Amino acid sequence: MSTAVAVAHQANEEWRQPSRGIVGMACLIAAESAIFIIFVVAYIFYTGKSLTGPTPREVLELPIFSTICLLSSSITVHFAVHELRASKVRLSAWWLAATVLLGSIFIASTAAEWYKLIYHDGLTIRTNLFGTTFYSLVGLHASHVIAGLIMLGLALIFTLMGKVNQSHAERLEVLSIYWHFVDAVWVVVFTVVYILGR
Repeated sequence: MSTAVAVAHQANEEWRQPSRGIVGMACLIAAESAIFIIFVVAYIFYTGKSLTGPTPREVLELPIFSTICLLSSSITVHFAVHELRASKVRLSAWWLAATVLLGSIFIASTAAEWYKLIYHDGLTIRTNLFGTTFYSLVGLHASHVIAGLIMLGLALIFTLMGKVNQSHAERLEVLSIYWHFVDAVWVVVFTVVYILGR
């Protein structure tokens, strides 16, 4: 009897289409994942095949602090979405600001690392295979972080201007999915370049 009631209840529930934004972001992430896989495979394939130095072991240092900042930003953007869903716009803005700050620290750390590698260690994209694959892979990821920061920064500005409310929570969630993807990709890049590649 209870099974018949449950089936009847399910039949009465109206089917809802999935969010176009989330579906669109899922498709974008699938395409971007394919690109990242190609770059990661190229990096792994050419590891140790450079004919000249410097080598990864000689010049790369583990970017622990910047990694912690970037991965922490996934938590802050999650809370930004959560607070906006609860109509706590001011708190959402604070969490968005924290996300932008943490992402900016990561990009600044990457820029400082590149400056050291280029001007102190003499590693450029033309130096050897390591330089070519390193700047290609890490640069690809950094460009995605910058794109995410621009979008998060705009969301923060619109929130501070009072143009964002609870009805925009789904849009912020779509943006947060992209940011989570960027963070997940960094875990792979960090592991391949700074741990296995050394």
